[in-house]
Amino acid sequence: MNNKKNDSRGLALKGVVTALSFAACAAASADQFGVQVAAGAGDRHVKKFDLGVAWDPDLTWWRIGDWHFSLIGEAHVAWWHTNEGDVHNNIGEIGVTPMIRFIKGSGSLRPFVELGAGIRLLTSPRISSTFTLGNAFQFAELAGVGVQFGSRQQYLTGYRFQHISDGGIKEPNPGINFSQLYLQYNF
Repeated sequence: MNNKKNDSRGLALKGVVTALSFAACAAASADQFGVQVAAGAGDRHVKKFDLGVAWDPDLTWWRIGDWHFSLIGEAHVAWWHTNEGDVHNNIGEIGVTPMIRFIKGSGSLRPFVELGAGIRLLTSPRISSTFTLGNAFQFAELAGVGVQFGSRQQYLTGYRFQHISDGGIKEPNPGINFSQLYLQYNF
């Protein structure tokens, strides 16, 4: 029974990745949509690989000199892996995160800082018999720094610290932290 449930979840995650990829390609216009790949490590020796689609609707505000705030939307699917899990060595994650980015508006290198908070759904909240995240519904908060560059400013690279927890919906609620490096290409 558990294998069928895990197979269904894996198939659902693959379907969402495919749908997000097609949607990004179909709707992409210059510098409005991007694809993102990230990798990192978290608490309890959990490694994470993340694929994302970013949408920049060009919503900017509050200019301070050559800097401004912008709103970015991101959708993610991720795979967690640990060799220490005696219940689940592999966990899938899917979610969305609105991001607020404070970025330099000109120059060949445009540094930025960013904050975001979103929701995640996990294929299982239990990693081991001694560690569970409460339930499959999680909140994700993150903070990061990076730089945008390229002839059309089509590349972004950066570092993000991410905290995932269920916000106390169900106990125990230890949460998990990740440090990630990412690279993004904007169409």
